[in-house]
Amino acid sequence: MIVCCGEALIDFLPRKGEDGAAVFQPFTGGSVLNVAIALSRLGVRTGFLSGVSQDFFGTSLLDALRASNVDTGLCVISERPTTLAFVSLTDGHAQYAFFDEGSAGRMLAEEDLPALPVDVAALHFGSIYLMAEPCGSTIETLIRNESPTRVISFDPNVRPSLIKNRDGYLARLDRLFEMSDIVKFSDDDLAWMAPDGSFETFASGVLDKGAKLVIMTRGAEGATALTRTAAVSVPAVKVTVADTIGAGDTFSAGMLAGLEDAGLLTKTAIATLGEAQLRKLLTYAASAAGITSSRPGANPPWKQEMQEAG
Repeated sequence: MIVCCGEALIDFLPRKGEDGAAVFQPFTGGSVLNVAIALSRLGVRTGFLSGVSQDFFGTSLLDALRASNVDTGLCVISERPTTLAFVSLTDGHAQYAFFDEGSAGRMLAEEDLPALPVDVAALHFGSIYLMAEPCGSTIETLIRNESPTRVISFDPNVRPSLIKNRDGYLARLDRLFEMSDIVKFSDDDLAWMAPDGSFETFASGVLDKGAKLVIMTRGAEGATALTRTAAVSVPAVKVTVADTIGAGDTFSAGMLAGLEDAGLLTKTAIATLGEAQLRKLLTYAASAAGITSSRPGANPPWKQEMQEAG
């Protein structure tokens, strides 16, 4: 099993009403929730760990997870409200305004953390709950406790508007890089984390901190992966883009699903991936992300769709 730990929220996406007026339509969302749903749809047994509200938005989040066969038994249910995100789309690219004060996810505390099942092989985490407290410290503690024995996958998914203390957040990233086996980020993330740095220089630094595989996605330009012994780039899949919401999350899920399917979801196997293996994994992840980009909202493909796409 792979457990995804992080935010579950409601995205309000801009739409036009019947009278032509601008309206916002609610959709289930959140980077880590998207990864969980995508993983499960790709055939991986998946669990989700987060604080989730018992309000009607929270109920819809749990329903969405269960509809894609994600195990919600690790969710911590509370009376606190659900995190909301209003989305602005420009040429299909999303920008977000978050409303998160006192939410069920943000207030997740260390004492709320459940014991993980013994068959959990990997944890995936990242995104906005690392930028707030107490949930940021809670997740950092979880990763510190679990990283010695489980594969750790980390996508910072930086949201600059939520970061109040740049130096403090960068220090947290460095600590988490040290605990992570797989680190995946976008070119936008890199531009914020290291404005004057190249991918190769930054990724080499992350590898030196302890990561085994570093990946950068570049939207329509594809993706690049770096280990201590291999470097591989693949192009993006050419599709008509509806929007990019959830595409990066689907890419993360595709990488993890590919590793699981190939029997490579171990620390040793990830550290010794060869170029051919990396290319196959990246190509699969890019194909899954392309399907998500081709339809509105975070709607990742099912395994059967991937098989039909070849």
